[in-house]
Amino acid sequence: MVNVRKAIERSYDGLCTVSTYEEYTKPNGSTAHQETTQHVDLPCRLSFSTSDSTDQYGNAYDVSQKTKVFLSPDVVIKAGSKLTVTQNGRTTVYSNSGEPAVYNTHQEIVLELFDGWA
Repeated sequence: MVNVRKAIERSYDGLCTVSTYEEYTKPNGSTAHQETTQHVDLPCRLSFSTSDSTDQYGNAYDVSQKTKVFLSPDVVIKAGSKLTVTQNGRTTVYSNSGEPAVYNTHQEIVLELFDGWA
């Protein structure tokens, strides 16, 4: 019997670093936020799909790209995390748009380009 998880993980050709934006207490007692690295160089794979759409009048043509990252199901990724992914010699910074879909063999996270911490 083929181990499905191992087969999926063999397709991972990227590396992902995961960061969160967390509150901390300064020495003077006030609170602030800082970026904290949660995971470094996790094996992953990006997947891209595109969709074409037009406005209600059929005039505007828009192509949007949907990006997903596939990772091991053993890693916990919080919603709102920043993911820096290097794949095929390119590094791109994303944020995850919601909770991951976690399966026995992998997890899938829908991404959007990182536009700063909210």
